[in-house]
Amino acid sequence: MGGPAGRGGAPGRRPERQVRAARVAVAVVFAAHGMASGTFATRIPWLREHLGLGTGWLGLALVFMTAGASAAMPLSARLTHRFGPRRALAGVAVLCFAGLVLPPLAPALVWLCAALFLYGCGLGLMDVAMNAQGVRVEELYGRSVMSGLHGLWSVGTLVGGAGGALAAHAGLDARLHLGLAAPLLALVAVVATRWTPGPAPSTAAGADPKNRAAGAGGTDAPEGDGQEAPPRFALPSRGALAVGLLGFCAVFAEGASMDWSGIYLDDVTGAEPGLAASAYTAFACTMALARLSGDAVVRRIGPVRTVRTGGLLATAGAALVVAARTPPVAVAGFALIGIGIAVVVPLCFAAAGRRAGGSPGQAIAGVATLAYASGLGAPAIVGWVAQTTSLSVSFGVVTALLLGLVVGAGVLRTGSD
Repeated sequence: MGGPAGRGGAPGRRPERQVRAARVAVAVVFAAHGMASGTFATRIPWLREHLGLGTGWLGLALVFMTAGASAAMPLSARLTHRFGPRRALAGVAVLCFAGLVLPPLAPALVWLCAALFLYGCGLGLMDVAMNAQGVRVEELYGRSVMSGLHGLWSVGTLVGGAGGALAAHAGLDARLHLGLAAPLLALVAVVATRWTPGPAPSTAAGADPKNRAAGAGGTDAPEGDGQEAPPRFALPSRGALAVGLLGFCAVFAEGASMDWSGIYLDDVTGAEPGLAASAYTAFACTMALARLSGDAVVRRIGPVRTVRTGGLLATAGAALVVAARTPPVAVAGFALIGIGIAVVVPLCFAAAGRRAGGSPGQAIAGVATLAYASGLGAPAIVGWVAQTTSLSVSFGVVTALLLGLVVGAGVLRTGSD
């Protein structure tokens, strides 16, 4: 790699045209994945009404989506090993967007659970594959780009969510809406994979540093020539475990904020429904903006100080939420949480990929599985704590976990930090 992800590359060196094209292509894939997630999220109320589900049964069904993602993530590295990074990414993108069509076709709860599990499998496989390609782009650039890629994913969720909201407002059947959106997103993603990075130079173009751009062009080939295939399932290494725990803290706060911010404003501050919804909007928008600008911050002060500073901001925001008794204070708190945790997961994936040697997808899968497990548990834990105490106490737990970002940021340290 030309330089650690937290520092700039050689002064004055401009990336080759193929490298720039690879970055744009991977960014398009991230945005398409985000649009799928945002589009689906807006049609969950349609699913509930269409099947006549109560809140508890709907929550159970949605668990199957996260379970599918967690189960499939470790397989992504093996697919890349066998088919090559481009073909593997194109294939899992097709699976992901095909899965998007399934939930609205489910005739009953049991079929909805199965459909969401399959959709989650596609989401997880594509998530790991595109993040592994993001790590390759960082290697080709020699500087941090992962935050910006995740920023475009966040923008994709906002665009997909806006389109879904318009479709729902117009009364468009979700089967038709997702049936039209899925093939369009699949086409965009598959075409973009043609310009994503190929196999790493060590396996595709030799280890000569002069071939730095080779992995961004040329033909796609399996990465398995002369190398042992990665295991189908493997426990994360000690280093990946530490990085994954850091991601766990950030994703827990993200899941709690996304699912409970509106209810918090309603129950604790007495906000009207429209104002209560603005808490999620503030959180999502500040997170997207912070991710889009995050690479410049990482290059300037490094990943460790970036996460520590963000952790302090997020902790202050969560404390503000706990203390809030009026809507504006709570909204400001959720906005600060969005800013503070924005770059943590991208930097965790980048750190895992850098340390993995020839199989970044396997390390990223280990970190992602651990981090996203907290996204599965966070809403339930916050709800349970709130049931026995109060929502303010629940976000006291979130505040304590966010302090973990400040304490644990050192696991992202690189050789020049």
